[in-house]
Amino acid sequence: MKTNNKKIRIILVMILWLCSVVGFNQVQADETHNENSFKYKVIFPDNQMEENIGYYHLKMKPDQEQIVQIEMTNPGTKKTAVGISLNGTKTNANGVIEYGDTSIKNDTSVKFDFTDIVSAPKKVELNPGETKTLEIKIKMPKTSFNGVVTGGVQMIQEGQNKVENKGGSMVLNEYAYVVGMVLQESDEKVTPKLKLNSVKAGQSNYKNMVYVNYSNIEAAYVDNMTTEVQITKKGSDAVIYERKQAKMRMAPNSFISFPVGMNGEKMEPGDYTATILVTADNGIKEKWTKDFKISKDEADKFNERDVGLEQNKGINWLFIGLIVVGFFAVVLIVVMIMTISRKNKQKKAKKKGSKRRK
Repeated sequence: MKTNNKKIRIILVMILWLCSVVGFNQVQADETHNENSFKYKVIFPDNQMEENIGYYHLKMKPDQEQIVQIEMTNPGTKKTAVGISLNGTKTNANGVIEYGDTSIKNDTSVKFDFTDIVSAPKKVELNPGETKTLEIKIKMPKTSFNGVVTGGVQMIQEGQNKVENKGGSMVLNEYAYVVGMVLQESDEKVTPKLKLNSVKAGQSNYKNMVYVNYSNIEAAYVDNMTTEVQITKKGSDAVIYERKQAKMRMAPNSFISFPVGMNGEKMEPGDYTATILVTADNGIKEKWTKDFKISKDEADKFNERDVGLEQNKGINWLFIGLIVVGFFAVVLIVVMIMTISRKNKQKKAKKKGSKRRK
């Protein structure tokens, strides 16, 4: 009797396990935090043009060489290393200027790349309680220029902890400090100038978009920028997609790929027209009208990848197979339980009958 009860318990455990396999997918993550960090202090030179700011704004001369310094301290109890990277400024899709490491490429209007002018060690190692001075070398071009060359010095502690997904994916949390740098030779004012590059279909975070790409081709910042885009079918006045965003900025000699969402709709091939209005400080006002085409191959490719669309990909035979196998497994287990239970009852009945005959 005890053996039969044990079998029943095992079968019930199997049922629960089967349900968990078919119906649930649990993901766990381990997260740890590194308390050991570093501190830094910007040492401003005499040719700093502005006071009480947290970045370098230096008045330079053609072919000038200079070393500026950042003081770095390790207040912790363990040895640490800080990675150093130099980056020219870029403009991201939200109209925010990036001074740190980014995958955004240089605009074709860049004449003097920040990373060709500025150099620094790639790593600084700090013992517990130690203070070191990071020396950043500036070598200005021999050719003079108006406007500014801009970038950032990024400092990121090596060996920061990761959040790892047991299912195979990974999220990495890293904290970095970035000190901006503006290099200027002349006091002559430079007015930004905008140039439309392209309008084309694309995706952002696996969602269908139309990207309006335009550049600031001058060595000056664009401030308080507003971008408004309306998309219509070519030859029609009916607006099918639109977006407006204000309070944006652009870095000198950089481009922006401004995304216009498709409201979760399926991308349709065809001919379209984009009407674009961009305004900003310094009296900037640009209006462009650009025809563009979405091919069938593009539409199919992006629709396949768009996570917001319900895909008709045919019958999922693997899922159906799992359901069928699971169903028959449950039926088999139920039959086994009923058979065991019936046998137990029969044994009890036989015992009672034998006792009566005695």
